[in-house]
Amino acid sequence: MSERTRDTPDANDNEERTGGYVPLRSYGAIGDGRTVALVARDGRIDWLPIPSMDSPPVFASILDAEHGGHIALRPTGDANVEREYLPGTNVLVTTWTTDSGSCTVTDAMVTGVAGRLPWAEIGRCVQGVSGTVEMEWAVVPGTLLNTAEPKRLDTGNGAVIGIDGVTIAIVEHGFEPVHDDGPRFSGRFSTGEGSKSILTIVGTENEPIFLPEPERTLDAVDRTIANWATWSEEFSYDGPWSDAVQRSALALKLLIYSPTGAIAAAPTTSLPEDRTGGKNWDYRFAWVRDLSYTVHALTRFGLREETHAAVSWVMRTIAEHDETMPIFYELDGSKTDGVEERDVPGWKGIGPVTIGNRAGDQLQLGVWGDVFEILRQYVVAGNVLDRQTASVLERLANDACHRWEEPDSGMWELTDTQHYVTSKIGCWQALDAAVELHDKGMIDGPREKWIENRELIEQWVAEHGWDEERGYYVMYPGSDALDTSILLHAMSSFDRGPRMASTIRAIEEQLQRGPLVYRYSGIEDEESPFVACSFWLAAAMACTGRVDDARALMDEMVAQANDVGLFSEMLSAEDGAFMGNIPQGLSHLALIQAALTIEEVAAES
Repeated sequence: MSERTRDTPDANDNEERTGGYVPLRSYGAIGDGRTVALVARDGRIDWLPIPSMDSPPVFASILDAEHGGHIALRPTGDANVEREYLPGTNVLVTTWTTDSGSCTVTDAMVTGVAGRLPWAEIGRCVQGVSGTVEMEWAVVPGTLLNTAEPKRLDTGNGAVIGIDGVTIAIVEHGFEPVHDDGPRFSGRFSTGEGSKSILTIVGTENEPIFLPEPERTLDAVDRTIANWATWSEEFSYDGPWSDAVQRSALALKLLIYSPTGAIAAAPTTSLPEDRTGGKNWDYRFAWVRDLSYTVHALTRFGLREETHAAVSWVMRTIAEHDETMPIFYELDGSKTDGVEERDVPGWKGIGPVTIGNRAGDQLQLGVWGDVFEILRQYVVAGNVLDRQTASVLERLANDACHRWEEPDSGMWELTDTQHYVTSKIGCWQALDAAVELHDKGMIDGPREKWIENRELIEQWVAEHGWDEERGYYVMYPGSDALDTSILLHAMSSFDRGPRMASTIRAIEEQLQRGPLVYRYSGIEDEESPFVACSFWLAAAMACTGRVDDARALMDEMVAQANDVGLFSEMLSAEDGAFMGNIPQGLSHLALIQAALTIEEVAAES
């Protein structure tokens, strides 16, 4: 394995903006169960779609520094910055220290007495700690990725801005607003010991807008902190890497779209997977695969509501569309209708910027295993399936029997269709779960047919997926390529024996760089290592008896998070810089999976 030098948070997170952009490692995330905002270490909110994660972003300077829009708040001069999430919450606290004093900024997407508010609301509370600090702020609405022009609305009720169908209102206390040109607002103010100032941004789409009393936003932020803390009290995990596991669970909670129960892969689009660009995808969709892993994690933590909502949503959505196995849906359960490019530069000028995802019509056989694993975990947790769900599962199990012999696009959504080995194993996993659910009385169907095809898949993998000469499972027959998605099937118990152990060694030798791992052979020149693969490798090590090696890799990988514990999709093999969309649900899911797997294997040994 080649060595590399990791970029530390201190080295990168404090980096000045270059051309209006900061490193992706700089971002923390806040959210309300419907949308997510990204807050940089320099106090700027550079991403916020309104009202939902998949809405056009009103503030999007992460993709278009000049015209994307942002909400700035920071000291006017030089300052040291430290930040953290309040324990058990997704409320971000930044402490600024200057030569003249210090203050804190508490950033929250406000929630109501009964949960998510009907509108989007960000509260930015500034509290003086010592001395005085001169602060500057600005609210600069963007162009919805170059599709609309923001305008100030003269309502007589303060600062109100319209952008296409979105309405934004600025409510402040102690910020001394100054109206710039057009819809831009900015100003300066000073903190004193014990002072409290509040900037509130409220947004709606195609509906009236509620203007909160600024003083009550302070109470609303306190209520939001309490709401998050109450949720975290239900969280049950005290094993190794507990802080990272809980932060990952909280990151996943940000991605749960509460109106439907869907779970977004990430709240952003088009953040590049490599500095050369090209692989810039929109991840604001609900992947069935990610939902499967999330249900497993949330069930393990004793979280009931999110688990039920996710299971119910995916099965209801599959039933409504009455089709073969989907890869992903939009957050409202509809099917994606293609891809559009936006005429904006992208992060650091690395385009393209896309809306939509081209993979929606692909065949991915591994998703059969994902769906069945969702329901297997749900039943193992003591729950019962309804008749419609049982009927859908019976149909899908029969589909798996008929289709597992077909070529597909594989887990990685490749345009090169092949007989990917892990796709076949995904169908094996589906049929294995179908038999178990049948034996528990949860579904009907041709049990013997499912067993027969499960055994046929085992034989196919043994004959075509294993390369005796090379000593590892190949990506597809006739190939010498390795595919790290095979690691998932150490966790699924398809193989925890010598063949899996030998494949793991090959992955370490060929695809690992320090603690980082590429997705499959030959991809090094196109993208950065994939965060989830490193955690999958750690889990697979544990499953094949290498618990000490698994723990060592986990320690290295947990340390790769940014200063507030978040992960992007990928990490640069050159310097550890974040690449891809952030926060990435699959990265945090893989961390949780690995921690749980290592703990369980260690307890059994």
